[in-house]
Amino acid sequence: MRTRDQILQALTDPGVIAVVRARSREQVLPLTEALLAGGVRAVEITLTTPEACAAIEEARRRFENDALIGAGTVLNADQCRAVLASGAEFVVTPLARPDFVPIIFTGGAVSVIGAFTPTEAQWAHEAGADFIKLFPAELLGPGFVRSVRAPMPHLRFIPTGGVTLENLAEWFQAGCPAVGVGSALVSREILAANDWAELKRRATAYAEAARAARAGTKAA
Repeated sequence: MRTRDQILQALTDPGVIAVVRARSREQVLPLTEALLAGGVRAVEITLTTPEACAAIEEARRRFENDALIGAGTVLNADQCRAVLASGAEFVVTPLARPDFVPIIFTGGAVSVIGAFTPTEAQWAHEAGADFIKLFPAELLGPGFVRSVRAPMPHLRFIPTGGVTLENLAEWFQAGCPAVGVGSALVSREILAANDWAELKRRATAYAEAARAARAGTKAA
């Protein structure tokens, strides 16, 4: 079982979190295998996935320390407790819910709390959130992160929504420790066809792009 520090480290290496909205519980294991084969270790199973808690539990049991299994689209405290009981190592909410932080911390997991404004982001930080989920990120862009972090460099944003291979480096250059990638990685077409070879190909491209972006940021 990983410690919180180990989870934090794993989320930022290479820094790509696959946001999974699977069509069925049965898809979770093979798609996680494909993501791992491509170098993406962090898998966020959203609660829009059928039988999501059971899928989280199965993925944790199957992949143990190889994959980092988390839960996304967590909207209330009961859901938060349920995904932790299923073994989620990180919990993501798109909402400004600082009250989730102590629940997640007590469960030994990492918290990614939603925000869309500097005030919401600071509230989450003051509550002890490990990361801030910037959502929907495509409406704000990397410039928003850069501007907000100039006076508040302690904020650790994970943008989700609109992150692509073309703009991924910009988010890292703006100071983001990781990015959440949904349909650009785990697309509807891939899920409809169970095309795990294509998913592995995309995962490889994202993992390589993230490593290159992080290396370039350190060099600069």
